[in-house]
Amino acid sequence: MARFTDRIAIVTGAAQGIGAGYAQALAAEGATVVVADIDEDKGKQTAEQISGAGGGKAVFHPVDVADPESATALADFTQSEFGRIDHLVNNAAIYGGMKLDLLLTVPWDYYKKFMSVNLDGALNMTRAVWPHMSKNGGGSIVNQSSTAAWVYSNFYGLAKAGVNSLTQQLAVELGGSQIRINAIAPGPINTEATQTVTPGTIVDEMVSRLPLKRIGTPEDLVGACLYLLSDDAAWVTGHILNVDGGQIMR
Repeated sequence: MARFTDRIAIVTGAAQGIGAGYAQALAAEGATVVVADIDEDKGKQTAEQISGAGGGKAVFHPVDVADPESATALADFTQSEFGRIDHLVNNAAIYGGMKLDLLLTVPWDYYKKFMSVNLDGALNMTRAVWPHMSKNGGGSIVNQSSTAAWVYSNFYGLAKAGVNSLTQQLAVELGGSQIRINAIAPGPINTEATQTVTPGTIVDEMVSRLPLKRIGTPEDLVGACLYLLSDDAAWVTGHILNVDGGQIMR
């Protein structure tokens, strides 16, 4: 399929892992992708892989989503370079190497930095692209949430619960501009970040409780992201889509 031919997409946190998978999949369906990340070396490598052997179209631009000025610079670059912004994936987050601590005891400075990326970052990027998307007649946004929003996951779960509410609140505010915004809530996904953060015994226990008894992969998330961004979901907004092997049933 080529659902994104002539479309321009920004993917944050796209230097590696799930974000890189989203960027590659969008490019494979015809989009020109701006690979945005704070890690310039890996970000450039991902953009080069997409544009080289991958046969797609991609460029890298640095971004710190916690910084509103950096988010605006990314949006302005994309608009100036390509003349429009059609899609945004808010995937950037502090996850790999994340501290494990309680809400009651996590150092305040770390907590504030964590929330500035994992929650405020999605708002900063949405505020940055909104004027451009609106001017061009609309677009679509996908936020990266997590099933952690519905189980105990300390400040990580709190941030993802905030992402869910942010998605629904922004769906109302953006609707008049013909901009749709939805979120994906993955269950346990086999990434390098998960392997470094979550002890293997805990991952094994989570997987044993799933109706579909295997850990998820980044590829399991791609179809959901492309669907929510595409015109196939033209009447879908404010939705949180679980992709979790049945972990969360509500």
